[in-house]
Amino acid sequence: MEEGPSNGGLLYHEVQEGKLCAVHCVNTVLQGPYFSELDLAALASDLDKQERQVLGGELQPEHGDFLVDGSHNVSLEGNFSIQVLQKALEVWDLEVVPLDAPALEESKYNPEELENAFICHQEDHWFCIRKVNGEWYNFNSLYPAPEHLSKFYLCAYLDSLKASGWTIFTVKGNFPKECNIPSESASGFGQWLMPDDAKKITESCNKQQVTRATDIERQEMDMLYATREDEDLNAAILASLLDASNSTSGYGTHISGIGESSSTLGNEAHISEAIEDSNKDEKDNTEQEPASTSSPSVSVKNEDDPNIHG
Repeated sequence: MEEGPSNGGLLYHEVQEGKLCAVHCVNTVLQGPYFSELDLAALASDLDKQERQVLGGELQPEHGDFLVDGSHNVSLEGNFSIQVLQKALEVWDLEVVPLDAPALEESKYNPEELENAFICHQEDHWFCIRKVNGEWYNFNSLYPAPEHLSKFYLCAYLDSLKASGWTIFTVKGNFPKECNIPSESASGFGQWLMPDDAKKITESCNKQQVTRATDIERQEMDMLYATREDEDLNAAILASLLDASNSTSGYGTHISGIGESSSTLGNEAHISEAIEDSNKDEKDNTEQEPASTSSPSVSVKNEDDPNIHG
């Protein structure tokens, strides 16, 4: 089975320009700068004319918004439909087939051996996964360089794309074997890379992404620690205030207790003094009682006393 062009062992990759991912996708399938955005726009215009003819003219109202919108094959931003990509690849005798077609049942389980290229689409983005010189690469135009995919990972990666809602097509036929490599790519945003150079670029970009992610994570952790320190400081201040409040309350209770004790001592002293005064009065009364209670002396006259007169 054909494995595509060798191009002297070089990989052709295009980095995203505007919304021209469909152009990048077609060129990386072909492994060369074969189409420009103007070429695909011309194909889109031809498709629009054909579709209008099928519908019976340009001004029939029953056709709804199709004729009002102008084109359903290219957007104002430059995004192209799958029909445009199919037309472009048909020029090179290549056929685009949905991967979920019944005829491709075996390719779902053994894509690394049975296929040579895949086109992946979701919303407004297209990219190509391509086998070049027996090795699989992801030629996503959002990447700075082609990313190597192992045969084992390829199947898992395709499954993950399908699970995420991507539509996947296979490209079948005889791919161009060689591309005349110009001094400058016709598209202006293509590059030719040796596999080792592509690997170095990918590893360098991945390292930078990890570094940025680490820096962001470190900043987030620093903010978290600062927040926790503020919370700990606030908690310490609150605990200190509570301790001070409890101490003040205890001191007031202690003072109150002292006041109560003083009052009690004062009462006890007063009672003791009263008892002492009572005892003293009793003692004084006891001492004065013989004098105040003794009977007055009575003179008893003797009858024989001559001073006594009868």
